[in-house]
Amino acid sequence: MMDSSWLSSPFALLLITLIVIGVLKIVAVLHHSYFYWKNKGIPYLPDSLSSFITGWKMILGRISIIDYYQYAYNYFPDAKYVGLMEFGTPNVLVCDPELVKDAMVKDFESFPDHRSFVDDSVEPLFGKNIFSLRGDRWREMRNTLSPSFTASKMKIMFDLISECSHNFVNYLVDHPEICHAIEMKEVFRRYATDVIATTAFGISVNSMKDQDNEFYIRGIEATKGFSAGPLGMAKMVLLEMCPRLSKLIGLSFFPPATSKFFKKIVGETIRAREEQGIVRPDMIHLLMQARDKEGPTVHKMTLDDIVSQAFIFFFAGFETSATLMCFVAHELAVNQDIQDRLREEVQQHLAEGNGEISYESLSKMSYMDMVISETLRKYPPAIMTDRICVKKYELPPSRPGCKNVIVEPNNVLTFFIYGFHRDSKYFPNPDKFDPERFNKENKDKILPYTYLPFGHGPRQCIGNRFVLMEAKILIAHLLQKFTLKTTEKTVEPIVYANHEFALQPVGGFWIGLEKRET
Repeated sequence: MMDSSWLSSPFALLLITLIVIGVLKIVAVLHHSYFYWKNKGIPYLPDSLSSFITGWKMILGRISIIDYYQYAYNYFPDAKYVGLMEFGTPNVLVCDPELVKDAMVKDFESFPDHRSFVDDSVEPLFGKNIFSLRGDRWREMRNTLSPSFTASKMKIMFDLISECSHNFVNYLVDHPEICHAIEMKEVFRRYATDVIATTAFGISVNSMKDQDNEFYIRGIEATKGFSAGPLGMAKMVLLEMCPRLSKLIGLSFFPPATSKFFKKIVGETIRAREEQGIVRPDMIHLLMQARDKEGPTVHKMTLDDIVSQAFIFFFAGFETSATLMCFVAHELAVNQDIQDRLREEVQQHLAEGNGEISYESLSKMSYMDMVISETLRKYPPAIMTDRICVKKYELPPSRPGCKNVIVEPNNVLTFFIYGFHRDSKYFPNPDKFDPERFNKENKDKILPYTYLPFGHGPRQCIGNRFVLMEAKILIAHLLQKFTLKTTEKTVEPIVYANHEFALQPVGGFWIGLEKRET
């Protein structure tokens, strides 16, 4: 038997004290989580055992993030917003378009920043980019980068992107053996790699021919850092809540080799341009100009700042645009009538342009725009976005009988974009792929702030024009040479993977490409 005198020893007393403190802390956190929104008198989760179980199913990867937020979005059908608690942080799930407008546009100064999951001292590659930056640093970077994405800059980049598209499609034409059943995510990522390499870094890459080029490999490595499920959730919580510990144990979103590669490639690009007097109208050039600015109010830009902007441009282009193109290809393969009509439009513009598609002709393809817009509705690139409250803000009653609610600084507002896009109140028969929602007559009937594929307001995705142009030119060239068809591996309707933060089908995007006689 244990000596009872041990219980009165200093070590035992210290251990018991720590255990009691730990239990009390856990109880306090659980009490705060359960009663925070209840005391404010608004609809909230968790308010039942089922919602508590649903939350843990998401954390453990048993259901997808989409399923969890769809559950919360639908739980109180008449509520303008719902209270959530995420790892101790009060979170308001906004379910009303008017409140979306207020937070994103009208009262932007109260909600100017995104939630950041990583301290820039722990992960500068992600923490210093325009998405993560806050306050004046964000405004400064936004002003620096905005000229990269004007219509005139898009027109200049068009020829570079078009060349990448031609190279990609011609490779598929020359290799019919891989076209019978092809996983589109992999190949579209290769196309996206080539586009970003040439437009942002001034480096020519052909990822279909050079299958193991380092740009592509590093892109794949970077995407692996963003996975849901227990390990992904645990990593995000540690990075957000324990930055010092994360830094101490070397925890980061990306492998060190990925950070090292981008720092090396950006550094070499800058050095070559300075030594050889090279000027290209791209992001790197604008960042170099911003680096050289001086003044008492100017934040001195470092190499890490430049690398982070170049990386997020690469990462977003690599993953987001590839996913958009995959969903477009999937829907065209499933809906042959839509594919035929879109091909007719492409061929019309090819005939008018002597076999070539120009920037002007691409911008005139109205049905192409309808197809892409409907794809973005049904499969938004980001299923949600958020804003951080920086000063006390009063929300109207969530539903009849409730009272106004004060949102406190550091509370989070979450906008479930996927929920709005799949809400039958705003888009009847939401699971149907119907480009006619965005024809000239119907698109003006869409309720404002229910269609948010790139967000809205000053924090709207800065590269949306670029992504749209990149996707449209490739789809046009693909339809010129191929008929897109379903295969035995094509899954319709799509079933989403649970361990992903973005929309990703279980088993991948499989279609067939049948060569057309031209």
